[in-house]
Amino acid sequence: QVQLVESGGGSAQAGGSLRLSCAASGSGFRIYTMGWYRQAPGKQRELVATITSGGSTNYADSVKGRFTISRDNAKNTVYLQMNSLKPEDTAVYYCHAGFIGVNSWGQGTQVTVSS
Repeated sequence: QVQLVESGGGSAQAGGSLRLSCAASGSGFRIYTMGWYRQAPGKQRELVATITSGGSTNYADSVKGRFTISRDNAKNTVYLQMNSLKPEDTAVYYCHAGFIGVNSWGQGTQVTVSS
């Protein structure tokens, strides 16, 4: 399986910004669909954003216009730029890699937004 390591979480004020990174192991990164998911306390894990190998993106309605997912295949890294943060964005954010025979999750990184 692919090893995924997230970084960049932390605390921010409402209206602020954070950038998450997820570094993947191995040589197959460029063909994976990469995604960011989040899980708030007492809630189910939910999709935040995905990006395909061709660069097509998809976002949850709650983050459209505020978050941007991108990838750098040369660095085996996917990013999540989070702007105009809201307290309801507080959650553990997980990176995911998907493809035939690949279904890998990172360990998660905490994002806390205070009002």
